[in-house]
Amino acid sequence: MGRDITDLGRFADEIYAALAFTILLIFVLAAVASVSVTRRTVGRIESIDATTRSIMESGLGRRIPLRGTQDEWDHLAQNLNSMLERIEGLMAEVKQVSDNVAHDLRTPLTRMRGRLEKASIEKSVSDRDQSLINETIADLDDVLRMFSSLTRISQIEATTQKIAFRTVDLLEIATAVGDLFDASAESEGGRVEVIGDKPVRISADRDLLFDALSNLVDNGIKHGREGVVTVRVEQKNGGAVLSIADHGPGIPPEEIEHVFKRFYRLERSRSTPGNGLGLSLVAAVVRLHSARIALFDNRPGLKVELQFPMPNEISP
Repeated sequence: MGRDITDLGRFADEIYAALAFTILLIFVLAAVASVSVTRRTVGRIESIDATTRSIMESGLGRRIPLRGTQDEWDHLAQNLNSMLERIEGLMAEVKQVSDNVAHDLRTPLTRMRGRLEKASIEKSVSDRDQSLINETIADLDDVLRMFSSLTRISQIEATTQKIAFRTVDLLEIATAVGDLFDASAESEGGRVEVIGDKPVRISADRDLLFDALSNLVDNGIKHGREGVVTVRVEQKNGGAVLSIADHGPGIPPEEIEHVFKRFYRLERSRSTPGNGLGLSLVAAVVRLHSARIALFDNRPGLKVELQFPMPNEISP
């Protein structure tokens, strides 16, 4: 007897085709799911990475955004934000202690200085006592200047509103600072040279910029070779750039990231006058202006570059 198996062969072919289509569909769905999960994961990683870079550049005020999905990434972001809040709180407490100490000690130290000045004018004071009093007054003046710098830095860092911001000319400010310190540089056998061929206008607090630039020029005169300091004002890469260069010993690369800390001084500078707060004040002013500060090797010497964003609209 014979049997027609054509239908059976056709059915087997359909089974094989369905199986192949199912396998292909599984691979396609797996690829789509893999791409979706990868893009979602990479997107969250990039978001966290961008926020952490912003925190490193601008401070602890930023937080990692949450998407409200309550998944593992949201839980991670919440934990990181809690950690940042805790760190910010601890830093604020430490800063508040130093600010309170600086503020509260100024008054008794000022009174002490007044008493010493009063004692120095007494006719019964011997030459030896007079010399001791003068040295003590000089030491008190150093401490009072340090406390004034701390208070000034705290005031700048606490400023969130830019009430005193106006359209200013960087070249005019640099020229004024150069004129102020030119005599001091000449006494060191050097000069302050201001380079700029046209006005460069930005939105800024003129007094704060004047103080910051004065600190940088003064450092250049003190530590630069023969007191020669070059101040350059120019427009570059869509922004305003103010650079201060000297020809001194410079700063070792491993110490560059530390010089903006309060009271930090290079080992070779400990025997020279100063309190290690000048660059901290400069950094505070730069942060307030949403600018960037960079240090470069001037070969020889140090080059400090302040990079300011240009305002969207400048008044003539």
